[in-house]
Amino acid sequence: MKTIKIHTDYITLGQFLKFCAIISSGAEAKEFLINNKVTVNGEAEDRRGRKLYPDYEIEVLGEKYRVE
Repeated sequence: MKTIKIHTDYITLGQFLKFCAIISSGAEAKEFLINNKVTVNGEAEDRRGRKLYPDYEIEVLGEKYRVE
């Protein structure tokens, strides 16, 4: 599991995908979430604005991440 450290209260799912270099721009987030399975704390998620807080676990493209 990879750890993603943030220095704010939260990060949005779209920002997270860009930060992890899964997408190259925020504009790609909506389409990426339509075409790929992403889970947040074990639940399917398709909202790019979903807020991710510390200790949240995200799974995307077979990789697991933890926000810290």
